[in-house]
Amino acid sequence: MATYNPVTPEIIAQLEQIVPGRVVVGDDVNPDYARDEMPIYGVKMPEVSIDVLTTEEVAGIVKICYENNIPVTTRGAGTGLVGGCTPICGGVVLCTMRMNKILGYDLENFAVTVQPGVLLQQLADDALTHDCLYPPDPGEKMATLGGNVATNAGGMRAVKYGATRDYVRAMTVVLPTGEITHFGSTVSKTSSGYSLTNLMIGSEGTLGIITELTLKLIPAPKATVSLIAPFEDLDACISTVPKVFMNHFKPQALEFFEKEILISSEEYLGKQVFPRKIDGVEAGAYLLLTFDGDSMDELDPIVESAAEMLVEEGALDVLVADTPPKLKDAWAARSSFLEGIEEQTKLLDECDVVVPVNKIAPYVAYVNEIKGDYDFEVKYFGHAGDGNLHIYTCSNDMAEDEFRAQVDKFLSSIYQKAMEFGGQISGEHGIGLGKVKFLAEAVGPVNMALMQGIKKVFDPKMILNPGKVCCTL
Repeated sequence: MATYNPVTPEIIAQLEQIVPGRVVVGDDVNPDYARDEMPIYGVKMPEVSIDVLTTEEVAGIVKICYENNIPVTTRGAGTGLVGGCTPICGGVVLCTMRMNKILGYDLENFAVTVQPGVLLQQLADDALTHDCLYPPDPGEKMATLGGNVATNAGGMRAVKYGATRDYVRAMTVVLPTGEITHFGSTVSKTSSGYSLTNLMIGSEGTLGIITELTLKLIPAPKATVSLIAPFEDLDACISTVPKVFMNHFKPQALEFFEKEILISSEEYLGKQVFPRKIDGVEAGAYLLLTFDGDSMDELDPIVESAAEMLVEEGALDVLVADTPPKLKDAWAARSSFLEGIEEQTKLLDECDVVVPVNKIAPYVAYVNEIKGDYDFEVKYFGHAGDGNLHIYTCSNDMAEDEFRAQVDKFLSSIYQKAMEFGGQISGEHGIGLGKVKFLAEAVGPVNMALMQGIKKVFDPKMILNPGKVCCTL
């Protein structure tokens, strides 16, 4: 077990020499830096926080911390959901939010270089001005790209375009020793030794600190259309998902959700977008599909065929969103699911298991089967196209200790079932602090030992984001 030293006045003076005026200590530290979006996994104030601006600043700070055995936790916007950026050992928090510049485009190679504090929405909007698309599309658009890469966030377009990992070409990294190094390049393929780039992606700030990224872009599609397909019940809705692929449709995104979570989202937004009743029949669940292509002439026959298939499989109707306002409203409702839950819930925990697409229906049936054994409410939605399900446990009246105990038992059961179905315990949120125990149970001692060995090679003093992913304190 690693031991850490406090941040002394002498060390603070050294840090001030590197970043004069930006070393914040004690009660002046922003309380947001003590947690992420899921405080159930802990709240802990750091001794020092620093908003960094350059790679060289990060390197200088980390070198001082390494020499003095001081833990360092890196954070971006703090939108994570597993306690990944909570500084549980105190020490220094480095915030990269002010490293927010898009450094340049290489349009001949369809690449862009950014600092880690650039927001997902910022790049998405800017890339479109160059007729390019950055395909990764996690629900939290105000997350930073550095955080997205650190967790390998997937999002709603992963079904067609892949997850964040598939779009990282190169990066600049500060190692725990303070050394600056570079991984990857702008080329599209490599067989050049171990992939250090891929080790960094999804490592959640435990192996190094990303200070620059080169990301792959693709030509922006010229036309986009979404289909809203309400179903009378959840079983019919989810059972339709494999049929989408069996009929050779290739949606950009394919989401499912129940009526209750939709209502929460629409109440949060103050706008009803999705129909509640069709010809007197109440909708219980929905599929939301998006297709993209080079023109509406290309998409029209695809949309027509997909709509026919959805109705044959039990959809009560199929509504087409083919104008920017309609598309914006439909996806705003979907993107606000978590905010709607948070606004209405005092105690909240979550998981984001991923299972094979053909196992979504039996997996959800299992969750519904056991959720009545607990005193909290269970809400869920998911990226049906890739089997990534977001399951939330919610309570407004339980004692926190009892809530934690029951949630732990519930999560153990549904994680075990996910593994039985050939799944994984996280599709995009990562492991952070909250899921270390469950990862160990899922992958076993051999794989955990391999991950811990990698951690020790990169970070022999264990100063970077301690207690996360594969290591316990």
